[in-house]
Amino acid sequence: MESRIERLCIERGLKMTGQRRVVARVLSDAGDHPDVEELYRRASALDQHISIATVYRTVRLFEEQGILERRDFGGGRARYEPTEDGPHYHLIDVETGKVIEFQDPEHEQLMRAIAARLGFDVVSLRLELFGRRRGQPQPIRDDNARHEAQTDSRDTIKGASR
Repeated sequence: MESRIERLCIERGLKMTGQRRVVARVLSDAGDHPDVEELYRRASALDQHISIATVYRTVRLFEEQGILERRDFGGGRARYEPTEDGPHYHLIDVETGKVIEFQDPEHEQLMRAIAARLGFDVVSLRLELFGRRRGQPQPIRDDNARHEAQTDSRDTIKGASR
């Protein structure tokens, strides 16, 4: 049975090799927004002969064809999701990196109204919220302790060179 992404690839005239089918299937089955390393891990569980280079090339091809969208949610790694027909937004948990998708017609209406007031028609909407769950402890930021640790490490380095 063809996955949604496989069908999009075929509609766009892409040659579907076995390894491209594996990557397409993994992406279609993903309930999250995996990065290439995670895609590779999942794909290699299905096909032990697939290489990370193949996964990178396939993701880049799917992105160029408009099948995948690249997202940057911080953390230094691009993450991917299938191109969707309807607007949706992302809330990223800064502690875990988990991405929660949601829709908000009021937000969309407000953004369109703002654009219209400024003399524009909206062609695309994107909203990414970064947050921390309520009740989660905040990381402790103690500049004095950090300064003392840096001073101690410098003294250790100086002492070692004597």
